[in-house]
Amino acid sequence: MIEPLYVAGGSALHRLPAWLKLAALVAAGAGLFVLRDPRWLGAAFAAAALLVWSTGVSAAAVWRQVRGLLWVLLAVGLFTGLFQGWMEALAVVLRVGAMVGLALAVTLATRTSDLIAVCERALMPLERIGLVDAGKVALALALALRFVPEIWRNFHEIREAQAARGLGAHPVALIVPLIVLTLKRAQEVAEAIDARSL
Repeated sequence: MIEPLYVAGGSALHRLPAWLKLAALVAAGAGLFVLRDPRWLGAAFAAAALLVWSTGVSAAAVWRQVRGLLWVLLAVGLFTGLFQGWMEALAVVLRVGAMVGLALAVTLATRTSDLIAVCERALMPLERIGLVDAGKVALALALALRFVPEIWRNFHEIREAQAARGLGAHPVALIVPLIVLTLKRAQEVAEAIDARSL
């Protein structure tokens, strides 16, 4: 299993069992969506940032993970501020930022294989009554966790290659080769899965 997000370390968060980290993440996420006061949300955001720092992962590695999300947060905050007020926009940005920080801390400090195993075990009761196939859901989650960083990396490689050739960052010129690479990789994975009869 390729570990696209996990960074080895010896922090307290690294040592906690994966099931406990996931359960705490779910509970914290639910709590964040109940909170409305920006002061409490600001405290939650600071706590999430402190938790990421406690993993011992370098600032450069954290920046690589979150830099693309900053524009999304900015757009969400601007849109919310224009239509619902700037205090609500602040609350939304802090809420989403705290949730992203908590999720990042968990994924940086937990092997992907451990996260998948916990999810598969959690789905077993639903599999027993015929609602889901826990193995297939776990495989889908593993592929999603694997491909999101790969697509992001391909995007940057294409953009850098085009910049080196003196080409402008035209959206079509970026998106078309990215789609081609993604579909090609998806086809390779599909063929590998078929070959193993999964």
